[in-house]
Amino acid sequence: MSLDETVTEQQIVNGVKNGDRKAMHAMYDLLAGSAMATAVRYLNDGDDCRDVLQECFLKAFTRINEFSYRGQGSLRAWMTRIVANESINRLKRQSRLTFLDEILVEEPEDEPPDINVIPLEEINRMIAALPTGYRMVFNQFVFERKSHKEIAHMLGIKENSSASQFLRAKRLLAKMINQYKLEHDD
Repeated sequence: MSLDETVTEQQIVNGVKNGDRKAMHAMYDLLAGSAMATAVRYLNDGDDCRDVLQECFLKAFTRINEFSYRGQGSLRAWMTRIVANESINRLKRQSRLTFLDEILVEEPEDEPPDINVIPLEEINRMIAALPTGYRMVFNQFVFERKSHKEIAHMLGIKENSSASQFLRAKRLLAKMINQYKLEHDD
């Protein structure tokens, strides 16, 4: 089974469920790029990202029977959840997650900066530069669409801490974006 336009996610899933090595390769080819992008959003270390990617594909191949195909894109979404969860677990094991429990006083928010003029790679670099706790909450809230209650439960923090980390992440990203725009203004 080679990855081309005629092979569907459903066929890949069925092949992997039947132990077809070509289907496993096709699944890897299909999802490795987006899985690595997810790992990079959470982890700053390339070796950690590669390790997580390997662990996640092994987990996906061994747990494929737990996966329920729900249409095009559901396999990618499932793999993204596996990578995000494994990345967070790695950071927890390495004790690199720190959170502040203080509650921020609500300040009026500034207008969000226009990010359309900034290359996506630069935005991703800025997200990667956030402190680990900020980055975890930001990624879970923005990309994984988790609520602060869900994030708090997953990370073992208070719901207010999750909201505070997200607000701090947004503010820091806005500063980075504005600085970038100042430095690259024509």
